[in-house]
Amino acid sequence: MAEKPNELTKLVTIATDLQLAAELRTKAIEQLGSLGTHDALLALLDLAANTGLIRVEREFALKQAREIIKSAD
Repeated sequence: MAEKPNELTKLVTIATDLQLAAELRTKAIEQLGSLGTHDALLALLDLAANTGLIRVEREFALKQAREIIKSAD
């Protein structure tokens, strides 16, 4: 279980690193969505609210968060 928070932290770090290629950041956001956990949902919502990120990536983070919410039904 200790690996999940570590993985989550690494993915958030990648998703917010504007020095990396957009493709890598998008892939990290996608991976957060695939985790499907409550913590991943919160991380995605934080990314969506981060005005320092590119708008398209923020919208993608919000889309991934919606998918987690839909899957909980």
